[in-house]
Amino acid sequence: MVARLIDEEPEQAYGYSRVALRLASRVAAVREAAGFAAYATQRYSEALAEFRAARRMTGSVELWPVMADCERGMGRPERALAMAGEAEVQKLDKAGQVEMRLVAAGARRDMGQVDAAIVTLQSPELASNAVQPWTARLRYAYADALLAADREPEAREWFAKAVEADKDGSTDASDRLAELDGVEFVDALVDENDADTGSETGTGADEDAEEVHEADAPEEADETDAPEAPRAASEDDKDDEQDEQDDEQGDNAQGDGDKA
Repeated sequence: MVARLIDEEPEQAYGYSRVALRLASRVAAVREAAGFAAYATQRYSEALAEFRAARRMTGSVELWPVMADCERGMGRPERALAMAGEAEVQKLDKAGQVEMRLVAAGARRDMGQVDAAIVTLQSPELASNAVQPWTARLRYAYADALLAADREPEAREWFAKAVEADKDGSTDASDRLAELDGVEFVDALVDENDADTGSETGTGADEDAEEVHEADAPEEADETDAPEAPRAASEDDKDDEQDEQDDEQGDNAQGDGDKA
């Protein structure tokens, strides 16, 4: 679970590592996994302690570069540089030695020694045209150091080389290269949201304009003050008049009959 979650959910991975430690703290693989989980969550002191425990159990020097990087994380770049000069480095495989070189260059930059960091990264592995798992990161670190030294043309060249080697997108070399070239990426989703907001704002402005227009218009005369117009005779009124006329005629006819 630590291995599955450490890249996407490092805090959850760290939680699983603590459970594993309670269950099997004497297993070297558990201590190593706990170290990497702590390292991923920037708990460098804790990570260093776990890595040291795993190294004592196995006698391996494989964790030497990441142990040195923990020293950097705790604000002790001098110790990281001292570890880079220890005999353990010679026992590392090629990938480990490149990693140690990256840590040492980072320590130099932590100490404000940018030019020394550039020299530290200059190596046969950097000059090689062969692409190895570490090639993209090594070229990226070199380009970033060159840029920090205000050597922008060279930095652009090496960012481009890092892009060529970075097949799985482990670095943001392509973004850094585009930034140097003055290319700006626009998020279409953000633009669409802005457009919707602008549309809603425009509608609101129209409504406000209508309200202002209505407020400026002269008030209409109150209906209660206007003289009442003559009411047209309804059908019911006409029927009532007809009934009255019929009643009058009936009364007249009855009076004539009585006289007769």
